Amino acid sequence: MSNEVYVLDAVRTPVGRYGKGLAEVRPDDLAAHTVRALLDRSPELDPARVCDVLFGDANGAGEDNRNVARMAALLAGLPTSVPGATVNRLCGSGLEAVIEASRFVQTGDGDVVLAGGVESMSRAPWVLQKPERAYPRGHETLHSTTLGWRMVNPEMPPEWTISLGESAEILADRYGISRADQDAFAARSHERAAAAWRDGLFADEVVPVPGTELTEDEGVRTDSSPEKLGKLKPVFRSGGTVTAGNSSPMNDGAAAVLLGSERGAEQAGAEPLARVVSRGVAAVDPDVFGIGPVQAARTALERAGIGWGDLSAVELNEAFAAQSLACLADWPELDPEIVNQRGGAIAIGHPLGASGARILTTLAHQLRRAGGGWGLATICIGVGQGLAVVLHA
Repeated sequence: MSNEVYVLDAVRTPVGRYGKGLAEVRPDDLAAHTVRALLDRSPELDPARVCDVLFGDANGAGEDNRNVARMAALLAGLPTSVPGATVNRLCGSGLEAVIEASRFVQTGDGDVVLAGGVESMSRAPWVLQKPERAYPRGHETLHSTTLGWRMVNPEMPPEWTISLGESAEILADRYGISRADQDAFAARSHERAAAAWRDGLFADEVVPVPGTELTEDEGVRTDSSPEKLGKLKPVFRSGGTVTAGNSSPMNDGAAAVLLGSERGAEQAGAEPLARVVSRGVAAVDPDVFGIGPVQAARTALERAGIGWGDLSAVELNEAFAAQSLACLADWPELDPEIVNQRGGAIAIGHPLGASGARILTTLAHQLRRAGGGWGLATICIGVGQGLAVVLHA
């Protein structure tokens, strides 16, 4: 049995800056808000008909522990009979949740599944390993769980455990990507995101979080320019080209997607935004994780039976400008003008576990607003992986 899988609706919170607009909101509450918003937008859907709730979460060391998907479902008021599971593919976790949910529907295991992702990097805790013996005499180390490698296995080759920014520097060197190219790419991200907000293009997808004053993505800079970005110093390598301005920031946010079969759409009384056509996953060396989307996207397009020229919109998560430009260099058939038409993560933000669901949410609404077409959502993942999903509306 194989069912068609539809995106019935999709929402996200505004993305907050680290320590700013959403910092006082627990991650399980962020996730619950998007779940509740989807249910409120589908009043004909009996919540008990939701077969499962799947959420991506890259951290899980703090208030997002104890299976944040299940916590979100309970906090959102779903019946206790609705199960929930949390998935972790680091930065791709939110898209992984959507992929797993789509397979759930496709195989006939359920007609309505809710998937999404959440991350509060502001509230990620420090963790302390248990000492090997009671009352150790030496000092113990607290590890930040906000981002990147920690408590590294000594058997892991050191070239694979470099910082994410150093990996971006490697890609800039390998692909001959200049500092000017990176700053121009970053400025375009801000320009497009600011225009999208000004023109009301996010109105259908963004649901502000109660109890906060944040109504728009907090990191978008309307006055950004290559000239201003060019004044920032490299962060990860002396004499390098990767700066805070041409990298995605640390953020808080959540996104959720309601997926269903044709029967599920009838139960929800929903006109689908798009159809999930195909998926792709790939892996590369960890020190060049940023090109993980290259093969994942090719696989998804091949499985969909289409080519690059058939796409009308692409959402490529911008972990770094260098990383994004490296992917584009490996996709010479792709028109770069259709990539991140509403801005990308450099401007909007990159709340790790939520980002994959966020880009798919934006893509689905963009295809609906455009009156249809083919779209691709794809994301790079730390430790060397990539995910991609093809939508059609």
